[in-house]
Amino acid sequence: MRIAAANGGVEVEPLDAETEPLVRKLLGFDFDLVAFSAWAAGEDRLAPLVVRFAGFRPSLAPDPFEALVTSITAQQVSLFAAVAIRNRLVERFGERIGRVWAFPPRDRLAAASEAELVAVGFSRRKAEYVVGLARSELDLAELALLPDDEVKARLTALRGLGEWTADWFLARHLGRPRAWPAGDLALRKAVRALYGDVDVRAAGARFEPFQNLSAHYLLAQYLTP
Repeated sequence: MRIAAANGGVEVEPLDAETEPLVRKLLGFDFDLVAFSAWAAGEDRLAPLVVRFAGFRPSLAPDPFEALVTSITAQQVSLFAAVAIRNRLVERFGERIGRVWAFPPRDRLAAASEAELVAVGFSRRKAEYVVGLARSELDLAELALLPDDEVKARLTALRGLGEWTADWFLARHLGRPRAWPAGDLALRKAVRALYGDVDVRAAGARFEPFQNLSAHYLLAQYLTP
């Protein structure tokens, strides 16, 4: 697939019924920036961020299994460490396509042993979580049809998938407008940098019904000098 900038949008080759949903997720096309910008104009502390990062659309993870494994990988480690472990996982269990590697499918990791995952850098506990997720009976595709609370309930019923992972799954895979990852350390810092020492989970109500986009713009402000 080739994606390139074009006047007023992007050019995608090939674009068909199979690739279009993936592209829409990758480029965040389903976020309503017009409605968000109009709403944010009345939020005095957020409004300057929306102007500064005008047009910013969060990229969503197209595949639910990859999104969850990536979240498990990132739990309680630095971004550098998480990326390194993920890269080793992909090279060990994924399929090479030209110069890149495809993320390993669920059945491939279901057949892996925990020891094999430890060998690429996972802790024993995280290896257990990844294999457990892969072997579980949870229908990941069905989650897209469920309300937010039910998605969180089904995910957190599995070992290793806590509220942090479930919130980010809602935000960065399903793209749910009201997803608010209040347990994320960077988001907590971003919110408190603008709004003071507040209860970050409760503060999510302030951004109704645009919690997801608000979280991403707050993070963009916090992480961009």
